[in-house]
Amino acid sequence: PSPAGVLQSLVNDRALLFDSTWHSLILLLGGYALGVLAGLISGICIGWSSPVRYWEMPILKVVGPIPATAWIPLAMVVSPSAIFSAAALIALAVWFPVTMLTASGISNTRASYLDVARTLGAGRGSLIFRVAFPAAIPSIFIGLFMGLGASFLTLVVAETVGVKSGLGWYVSWAQGWAEYGKVYAALIIMAAFFSTIMTPLFRVRDRVLVWQKGVIKW
Repeated sequence: PSPAGVLQSLVNDRALLFDSTWHSLILLLGGYALGVLAGLISGICIGWSSPVRYWEMPILKVVGPIPATAWIPLAMVVSPSAIFSAAALIALAVWFPVTMLTASGISNTRASYLDVARTLGAGRGSLIFRVAFPAAIPSIFIGLFMGLGASFLTLVVAETVGVKSGLGWYVSWAQGWAEYGKVYAALIIMAAFFSTIMTPLFRVRDRVLVWQKGVIKW
């Protein structure tokens, strides 16, 4: 399609594109928040506790690398609704990188930090949440960014196979009617959508890790 055709599709379908973007945003944020919460909890447990690490890491190494989209057939059978299965798949895509990077950051906390905190009378809770967790924040942010990229890919794929709304559904619908101008219009919206979501996360990272200024960062 010509640039004029793509622009025309953006104008003509602006209401449907806005509605699709809104549904994708709600689904993405819900699944992402759930995946981050689960990833932080499991990452802290694995990174801090040797027994948990012993039992959970083998499972994580087997299940984690499997793309979340590979679970779509199972999710469609087990889940009570397409929306629920899509949110669960997005959460799964986020959970693995957040878990791995959080566990790595927690387990690699400098022993000297922990020794000083123990000397000052810190208990287990303080050691985890006031020493190890802050020390792991740079690694955690890497996991958050990796999880966001994986969640967006999973969102688009999940919306094409069962969800009846969202940008992924719109692309599948337009492609089915050979409306390629609409397909490219949706791709432009997707690029702007993902960039808009990434920007606040970068700002939060720069705010939280302000002490890293002058240090080489990813």
